[in-house]
Amino acid sequence: MKAMKILVASMLAACSTWAAAQQPIVIKFSHVVANDTPKGLAAEYFKKKAEDYTKGRVKVEVYANSTLYKDKEEMEALQLGAVQMLAPSLAKFGPLGVKEFEMFDLPYIFDNYDQLHKITQGPIGQSILAKLEPKGIRGLGYWDNGFKSFSANTPIKQPSDLKGKKMRIQSSKVLEAQMRALGSLPQVLPFSEVYQALQTGVVDGTENPISNLYTQKMFEVQKHLAMTEHGYLGYAVIVNKKFWDGLPPDVREQLDKAMNESTAFANRIAKHQNDQDLEKVKKSGKTAVYNLTPAEREAFKKALLPVHKEMASRIGPDLLQQVNAELAAPSKKK
Repeated sequence: MKAMKILVASMLAACSTWAAAQQPIVIKFSHVVANDTPKGLAAEYFKKKAEDYTKGRVKVEVYANSTLYKDKEEMEALQLGAVQMLAPSLAKFGPLGVKEFEMFDLPYIFDNYDQLHKITQGPIGQSILAKLEPKGIRGLGYWDNGFKSFSANTPIKQPSDLKGKKMRIQSSKVLEAQMRALGSLPQVLPFSEVYQALQTGVVDGTENPISNLYTQKMFEVQKHLAMTEHGYLGYAVIVNKKFWDGLPPDVREQLDKAMNESTAFANRIAKHQNDQDLEKVKKSGKTAVYNLTPAEREAFKKALLPVHKEMASRIGPDLLQQVNAELAAPSKKK
């Protein structure tokens, strides 16, 4: 009888172990924007590819629109292991202590996507991601959103038009310096609170790629948009390092493949999505869209380029020198 009990117990234990082995590895992927933004679409694309390539061994749960964590909370949640994957905007890493990421916040540092991708898809971008490792974070790649433009309830044609305006920014010393260079009053607010702040007059204006302006309905409470395209907004896809390193090697390999394809997808759709959303903003009739003349664009550049020199000691003069040298070098033919 005793032998039978031991046999039954061992069979139950074996069944339990087998059942546990069949449970999928869950990746909670939290982000703060809408599902129909470039980041939201790329997160869903990654979910599909990851689950397909791992044949169901991995389940990705995507939580959009700050439904799981707000942007002030999500980084700590990742480091604690409460969530496994994020795609925060690059401005979020300065407050974490990795100030090299603030290079991406510099106004007019990139003239176009080709210049941007020389950095994000090259050795400089990878070396910046590697600086997250001591924080318990593994960087997997960069996802584009687009180039930011200023909006407010009064026309914006020259830098002085933003003087005295309360402008919402992410928490970034570079963005604070940018707004002060324009004579604006920088106001740090979580992304999820921006619409209400604009609606109630807590802030007068903001800066965003058009996809964010449209999907968060900010265009409904902003009468004017100037296509300054003065700064870049992108994301770093990151995971909890301990979680990532603990994955079976074959699973990690398939997730890497899914991430590489998702990154290509994200960067392919970003400009297209922003262009589409700009047309929707125009058609709404709620926001007047103004295209700067070359002279007006130069005036904004002249006002904002001194921020590079002001922030050099914070970001790292050597890094800025490397970036500028890479951008000045002829592009290699593929």
